[in-house]
This record gives sequence, structure tokens and C-alpha cells, in this order.
Amino acid sequence: MASQPVTSHLLPTYARVDLAFERGEGAWLTATNGERYLDFTSGIAVNALGHAHPHLVEALTTQAAKLWHVSNLYRIPEGERLAARLCDATFADKVFFTNSGAEALECAIKMARKYQSVSGHPERFHIITFEGAFHGRTLATLAAGGQKKYLEGFGPVVEGFDQIPAGDIEAVKRAIGPQTGGILIEPVQGEGGVRVIPASFLKGLRQLCDQHGLLLIFDEVQSGVGRTGELFAYQKSGVTPDILSTAKGIGGGFPLGACLGSEEAAKGMTAGTHGSTFGGNPLAMAMGNAVLDIILAPGFLQHVRDMALLFKQRLAELQDRFPQVISEVRGEGLLIGLKAVVPAGDLVNALRDEKMITVSAGDNVVRLLPPLIIGEEEIATATGAIERAAERLTRAVKEARGAAS
Repeated sequence: MASQPVTSHLLPTYARVDLAFERGEGAWLTATNGERYLDFTSGIAVNALGHAHPHLVEALTTQAAKLWHVSNLYRIPEGERLAARLCDATFADKVFFTNSGAEALECAIKMARKYQSVSGHPERFHIITFEGAFHGRTLATLAAGGQKKYLEGFGPVVEGFDQIPAGDIEAVKRAIGPQTGGILIEPVQGEGGVRVIPASFLKGLRQLCDQHGLLLIFDEVQSGVGRTGELFAYQKSGVTPDILSTAKGIGGGFPLGACLGSEEAAKGMTAGTHGSTFGGNPLAMAMGNAVLDIILAPGFLQHVRDMALLFKQRLAELQDRFPQVISEVRGEGLLIGLKAVVPAGDLVNALRDEKMITVSAGDNVVRLLPPLIIGEEEIATATGAIERAAERLTRAVKEARGAAS
């Protein structure tokens, strides 16, 4: 399909597919031309409960009829309730609400730096980060991610981030210096290729942080809110961070992010040290609470784990059958990556031709990010689409080889 028409007045920062949707229900989207697509992108892990979930629709419309915005100059009871629920379900004692993942990461970076400053170590403003990471598009989070393709052309890189290879604990030890104040990592690198960081490495980071007085920061913007089969991925690893940033699925499609911290880690974030005009607004808080109503309901996360196991079994069978297209199935829960042999974009396009939408990632990976509400029927439909796409791509590979010989 063609890219976005050149007549558009939108800033051309996206190579958009010439495809638009007008409505959705559950795991399905209906395009403006009436065709239905199985949505295994979920707005890049945002629509955790699918499209037009009745509970979310009711929460949004009820709140919209009452109050949209008052600013953080006043108490917002639903925000206090959402913060309390997040703290009750996690390690955290304090929460700051944002509008996006990048803002949640900015808050985490500031919290870590401020902690060291009020602890008598203002020189400890450096944070160790890891290759393959993606933490956002602000100048600071771009520097934390360290990917040259995103940094190029935006002037001097923000100081204070020391990037090293993921998985090398000895490299982490060498990187720790008198200016180091924290370590920032994604338990599962989403944009970087659905790379699962081993729990043993995360435990090693926790030990180093405890040993050197550093804060351990987890970026769970993509892996959080049930995506891995736990509320947050850290709960699967058994490693507790000091600060955690999340977004995407927490609003069920409504812009919402959050930075969670322990009492100790957040001790420097006093009145006036941070703020947001729209963060924590009543509409967003209504949506966050509605999402937690579903995610934290008895049996929901077990359903995610069950569907993930079933889907991965089906995908492993396809990997065995189509080794010229798929070389590996990776990921946690319903954050799944297909390591492609063919260009990942070719597989994404072939799946879209089968009326299934997916999204590529680094390391030549196709991400499968279905709504967490999917059942066996959607998994069967997705498996069939992947099978047909793989068959066509396999034939194309064989034909190309035949022509070359």
C-alpha cells in the first residue's frame, strides 16, 4: 500500500500506510472501505482491552458528562484512588501521572537524579542504560536510548547516560563510577526486538544497585499492565525496582502514563520539583481505574498467560514448518516477537494482505501485540493468517532462488 499522500498537512514524520479505520470492536478493526482486520498491534500495545470495551466506554462517557479538567492545583479524588490501587498492587508508595511513556521516563530520570542530590551526592546524575533500548522521543529519553538514527540532527546529546551491552554484568560493574546514580532498563525490550532480559541479569543489577547506593529503574511502558501475564514484568522476574515507568496499556487507549517510586526513591520529589498541566486529569483517571477494574479482576491475568501459552505453541509449529520465513519465537506473555528470515517488513505486509495488522521492531522482528482479551478463536484466525502469509513468502523465496540459479 502507498505511503501517506503528499498533500497531507501533517508533519511527515511517519511513513503511514494508506489505510484508515473508522471503528473497532474487541480485537477487530473496520477500515473506511468496510474491510475487517484482525488487530494484533493494539495501537502498539496501547489498546490492552481491545476496541470499544463496554466498561471503558461507560467509564469515559460517564466522566465526560461530569468533568474533564481542573488542573493539579486541586485534589483529584479519582487520581488518588488510581495511585492507591497501583501502589497496593506493586512495590510502589508514590505515583506521578503523565500523558505518555516519554513523560513517565522523564519523571523517572528526574526522580533518580533528585534522590541522589538530596542524599548528598549531586554529582551522581549519570544513569547506565543498555544497547537496543528505546525510552522515548524527548531529548533526554533519546539520549537514554542512545540510538544514533533517532539522535542525528538534534544537536548535542543530553549528558548523563552511559550505554553498555545488555546482559553483560561485568560491563555494568566497569561502567559504575563516582557519577553513577542509577541503572535504567526495560525488562523486555519491545522496540529493540522483543528481547527478554534474563532474570539472572536483572538480579545482578539489583545487587549492584544495593551495593553502590544506586536506584534501579524499570521501563515498563510496553511490558506493563498485564502484557506479560503479570501486572508488571518485574513481578515475573522476582526483581523489584526502585522506580518504574509505564504508559500505553494503562489507559486502554486514552493517553496516560505513570511513574511509580518507593518512598525512599521519591523523597526528593517535593512540591514544585515536577509538574504537568494535563497529567492525572479526571478523564484519564477514570480510564485508568476502569482498566484496572478488568486487569485486576480474578482470573484475568491467568487468561493472558493461558492464551500466551496456546499462541506460542501454535507459533512454534509454524516456525518448524516455515524455517525460511521464521527463525525464532520470542517474548513474554502476549508481547511476542517473530524473528524473521525474510525482511520483517515483508512479513508485516503479507500479514496485512491477510487482513491482520502487526508491527515491526528492531533485530528484524515482527511484533504480535494482540488485545489481552483475545480468545482461542482469535488465536486460530491469527495462526491461519500467519500460515498463509508464510506459505506465500516461502514460495517467493524459492522462486527467487530458482531464478538466481
